[in-house]
Amino acid sequence: MCTLDATVTPRRRAASVSRNLNSPSHLPRLLHSLHDPNSVLSLSADDDHIFTGSQCQNITVWDKRSFQHKTSLVGHTGSILALEYAAEKNWLFSSSGDSTIRIWCTTTLLPLYVLHPYLETGAGDLFSIVWCSKLQRLYIGCQNTSLQWYDFSSRSDVDADVQACSRTCIDDENFSASSSLSRKAHKFFDSYPQFERRAADINASNASPPKVPPQDAGKKDTKAFLSVPSANVIDSAHYGYVYCMALLPASREGSEHVIATSDEEADRYRTRLITGSGDETVKLWDCTPHGVSLLHTFDCGHGAVLAVVAHGETIYAGCQDGYVRVWDLETKSLVREIIVQEGVDILSLSMMHSDLYTCSCNGQIQRWSSSFDCTESWSAHDGIVLSSIITQTQAGAFVLMSGANDGYIKIWDIEPPVQSQYQDNVEDIGVVPSDERTSHDIMVYALSKFVSIPSVSSEPAHREDCRQAAIWLKKCLSQLGAEATLLPTGESINPLGKASSQPRPRLLFYGHYDVISAPSDSWNTDPFTLSGRDGYLYGRGATDNKGPIMAMAAATAELLRKRQLGVDVVFLIEGEEEAGSSGFGEAVKKYKDIIGPINVILVSNSTWIAEEPPCITYGLRGVVHSTLEISSSAPDMHSGVEGGAVAEPMFDMVNLLATLTDGQRRVLIPNFYDRVREQTAEEKQLYELLATITHRPASSLSARWREPSLTVHNIEVSGPKNSTVIPGKVTANVSIRIVPDQDLDSIANALTEHVITSFKTMRSPNKLEVSIDHKADWWLGNLDDPWFKALEGAIKDEWGVQPLRIREGGSIPSVPFLEKEFGCHALHLPLGQSTDQAHLPNERISLTNLRRGKAVIERFLLSVVETVPESPSDQTL
Repeated sequence: MCTLDATVTPRRRAASVSRNLNSPSHLPRLLHSLHDPNSVLSLSADDDHIFTGSQCQNITVWDKRSFQHKTSLVGHTGSILALEYAAEKNWLFSSSGDSTIRIWCTTTLLPLYVLHPYLETGAGDLFSIVWCSKLQRLYIGCQNTSLQWYDFSSRSDVDADVQACSRTCIDDENFSASSSLSRKAHKFFDSYPQFERRAADINASNASPPKVPPQDAGKKDTKAFLSVPSANVIDSAHYGYVYCMALLPASREGSEHVIATSDEEADRYRTRLITGSGDETVKLWDCTPHGVSLLHTFDCGHGAVLAVVAHGETIYAGCQDGYVRVWDLETKSLVREIIVQEGVDILSLSMMHSDLYTCSCNGQIQRWSSSFDCTESWSAHDGIVLSSIITQTQAGAFVLMSGANDGYIKIWDIEPPVQSQYQDNVEDIGVVPSDERTSHDIMVYALSKFVSIPSVSSEPAHREDCRQAAIWLKKCLSQLGAEATLLPTGESINPLGKASSQPRPRLLFYGHYDVISAPSDSWNTDPFTLSGRDGYLYGRGATDNKGPIMAMAAATAELLRKRQLGVDVVFLIEGEEEAGSSGFGEAVKKYKDIIGPINVILVSNSTWIAEEPPCITYGLRGVVHSTLEISSSAPDMHSGVEGGAVAEPMFDMVNLLATLTDGQRRVLIPNFYDRVREQTAEEKQLYELLATITHRPASSLSARWREPSLTVHNIEVSGPKNSTVIPGKVTANVSIRIVPDQDLDSIANALTEHVITSFKTMRSPNKLEVSIDHKADWWLGNLDDPWFKALEGAIKDEWGVQPLRIREGGSIPSVPFLEKEFGCHALHLPLGQSTDQAHLPNERISLTNLRRGKAVIERFLLSVVETVPESPSDQTL
């Protein structure tokens, strides 16, 4: 997945996307079946009609209310491979194996135009089409591997012709004559039957005339021809047939018909096109009024891509062998691989909000939630499901329509998934400052959205929630004025971000959008609904770490809006902090040039020592996590049978753990305390002051913050864990907290050597394995640094008292890493209070702390412009 990074330069509860698979669900109900004697290759619908394309060359039109056959659209001489509805124009596009696209009026159900691709029949079958209302452009995917498009925006005569068509009900001769475009007769497409020995003629037909229903006998076909110009062609867009297309944004709503004439306007009308091909790739294209260019190629590697859909920042590609490859657009990384059914081709995909419907060649349709869980599966057809769409009935209900080679179109009543608030699009985030909403209101509102996302990084079921949290935060920061980007940190790992280099001072704000789990049993309110009560905001992540992130974002946005932001602020927000920061270090190193040079690092991920006064954190302990495993060569045994006759791994583990500390809790690893920094007289005086505030002994505070420690977290055994079993394997988790000036690697090696040496002295026949699972260095701030003094001064100015200088016994691995990577000092501004319950039930943050914390950040950013060096090169560690 990824980490989010954003750069600011001067200029009801939301449920998880993971459905509860234990809750009762119902198969979609079959509302109606429509019979077509041919294979149903394509489907489309408007408010009043259902359009079906099949092998019979005609487009069948059904009444959407009565489900009765209404008419047939006659004109194609090949199978109808794709249908596309342009709502704002009341047009239906149809593409065919006869190498033509026909345009029909959905109001009159009469033909308007015949559109020929470049090279005409040389383009082969026209497998896919998609209409872009923004650009007034039709994109065409061809058998000859080309991507083509036709711009209706540049044809002022098109609308006039359509109006004339509606008035005259298509007078064939007059309409053909008045058409501004015509073409020469094609020697194949426009040939009469060979026995007639007549020259090629545009009025000819090279196929037997289709049967026309009696009610359509009086309707004439148009001969108004349009042609794709050679400039609107990308030859060999793929190395295979272009089977499918989708548009981003996925919405196909109508938009005002405007032609962009400048780069700024071009950005406004820019959209993205997705194409899937038999070459096993999906391609992402940038589409502007000036043309089409390739942005990225996704290698699916699972057979031909036969169907594509998009939802938000996610692409779904249905492949030939039963796989759906899920891609993240922002990071260009693979999110998930869904195995629908091994070896069974997926021929059609449809999206209903966040639900994906997959249609397979075995007649099965399956529904998948946003967490990629299969929530329903049913046998829909006695044949190959070739096409599907989702539309609304005239009563407003949503239905899934599926067409197959069994000659049936089936209409299924489907239930939309419950939309999470955080799945709102960017226009609905609502964090842009306005006269009616103060920046404080915006901050709390944005935090409520942020908290509603259950971004629990330690649980695989919430992996997609974490990605959605990154996407939401990117949109939120962008709307507040930042240039935001997601940076991939590795497959199945949650995301980071980017920054631009500027000559002014540059501050990097580090935080994390992931949270720990929050079982609702112990909470007084829903943990993923921000609840205000007695001056506090309750919710998982309120204080760790979503609240401080929103305070920083709101403060920066406020200064930016007032044009008072004199520094560049880089937000580097990761999504794996609560799960060990997997991939974070590698991603920062990889994208260091994108992040740019940094003067100082700001962190806000801890709490005060008490309810008051305010504090500033200047130290963190480091940590070494390890696993010890002792196992015998025998399986689990019964203590009544083998007890006393075997060397039990549990006794070995107990004896081994006893060698780590003495009776006074001092660590017995050799040379463990040699490099621990001595306590100064100033520190001793500080601890005595803090002792009076916290009502804890000064020695207790010193032990928690500035002295190393060793902890045994748990002991796990194999077997059923009852009182009659001798476990064959015993595992213990041990951690060490280190302090200045202990060396991280030396302590980890010393722990391993001590455990191995101690075990050897036991002369046990059992086997010992030691692993170092995770390491994080200690951190100590520079109290003489001008950035530190500026932050301390901002706290004092806001609260009216001198802040307490405190340290933390916990570890934040990314802080010392970022210091070393960027060669600058870090600052730590805690916003929470000691009673905030971080990682515990009823986590909260004081509304006063949140608002005044935002004010502290604003004061700090205003003051540093004049008090600190401008160039990152002036900072040294």
